[in-house]
Amino acid sequence: MTTLSDVAEMLRTVRREVRLSQEELALRAGVARTTVARMENLSKGDMSVSALVRLLEAAGYDLKLVKAGHLRTVEDTWPSNAGVMPDEARCPGLRENGGSALPQA
Repeated sequence: MTTLSDVAEMLRTVRREVRLSQEELALRAGVARTTVARMENLSKGDMSVSALVRLLEAAGYDLKLVKAGHLRTVEDTWPSNAGVMPDEARCPGLRENGGSALPQA
């Protein structure tokens, strides 16, 4: 089971991997630097999920849920060499049309 302490450590690790200071990450996410520090250190014993999502997105990460006991998400099982996600496979124009499956006028 992942604890809040684990999540705090993951957030700190992600920030360091992308070589951002707490201030830089906070600025990108639109939160105060103290929010980043509080979440990385669990100083209040709790954290805001919305702030966590914003911080992860600002660092270039997504928050994904994985069923207990599983180490991988569904996306992890897609062939890595194919380079095509299921929606793109069904709608070939998806990538070329800026995310829209509809043809551009």
